[in-house]
Amino acid sequence: MKVEISVPEVIQIFNEIEKQPERLFEMIRVDVRENVGIYLSELMNIELSHFLGRAPYERKHDNRNHRNGSYDRSFTLKGIGEVKLKVPRDREAEFKSRIIPRSKRYEDSLMQDICMMFLTGISTRSLSMISNKLIGRKIWATEVSNASKELIGAAEEWRTRDLSKEPIKYIFLDGVNFPMRIAGSIEMVSVLVAIGVTQRGHKLVLGFQAGDKESASNWREFFKDLKNRGLDLKNVKLGIMDGLPGLETVFKEEFPKAKVQRCQVHVARNVLAKVPKKLKKAVADDLRSIFYASSRKKAKGFFATFNKKWQKDLPSAVKCLENSIDSCLTFFDCPVEEWISLRTTNIIERLNKEFKRRTKSMEIIAGENACYTPTLTVDL
Repeated sequence: MKVEISVPEVIQIFNEIEKQPERLFEMIRVDVRENVGIYLSELMNIELSHFLGRAPYERKHDNRNHRNGSYDRSFTLKGIGEVKLKVPRDREAEFKSRIIPRSKRYEDSLMQDICMMFLTGISTRSLSMISNKLIGRKIWATEVSNASKELIGAAEEWRTRDLSKEPIKYIFLDGVNFPMRIAGSIEMVSVLVAIGVTQRGHKLVLGFQAGDKESASNWREFFKDLKNRGLDLKNVKLGIMDGLPGLETVFKEEFPKAKVQRCQVHVARNVLAKVPKKLKKAVADDLRSIFYASSRKKAKGFFATFNKKWQKDLPSAVKCLENSIDSCLTFFDCPVEEWISLRTTNIIERLNKEFKRRTKSMEIIAGENACYTPTLTVDL
């Protein structure tokens, strides 16, 4: 069939494009979608011919199954949008297309992109709203939720991966709380976090596990899980943590060759909590002098000065610092270039902040597994 377009028709088309240039791209998209639909429909017709063992209108006496028309359906493609298809069928309803399976409404790569947007913090409701503009078809919130469930297996596989080939020398430890829907009610659930630093200085998440961060037994189970997954105890030299009850004791028992570095930010926060508002700045300045001294000897000297200066007026604050001072200065045993990173658990604080940002759109996290999926995209 030959299509002929007259000169006046061409001029009219160009005049319309000049008035509304965006119409050109819309015309192209419509034309592409239409041709892609025709192409896929024809492929399925060829697939049916192969299934029946004969071409259209070809008869064979040994086969009673025949073509039985087609039905309309749609399918969404990445970069193209929703295309209209004519799916051929047979009388015995035995034919099932492998090109466009009946249960699939969009191609896999498109759903992977949607899942990635979901992981970066866009809610299912927002994705549903913008999907029509992005891909030419509205993706319902339930579809996004169902697709994101496929990530749970990948997250669990990654979370329980083998650690035997990771030579970890430092471990940062902390916990973060999330509101989760558990057994029909909303509960605040703690998730224990461990970040390791390899011999080459690479940072990686070692483990996530739900558990009360105030419970020593939960931390012990968490450490045993890391060891069961192959974490080599001989390489671990230092554990960086805050003053959670029982954590330091359990860590020393499970990692007998490692030392403990208490997070200076948490210690300073605890000390300042015992200081009147008008004295907080002066005490904070003195704490900074201790923690950022150029050597352990100077740090101990600054602490002695701090003790003498504030013992009379702030005995509780002085006692609080005194209980943690040795653990706060363990980082001096490590190379100088690593001191700034080892003073605090800020690396986990940054991870927790990013984690909460990506789960904020969920408002209430739908269980423990849903909490782990954002770890697939977290970059340290």
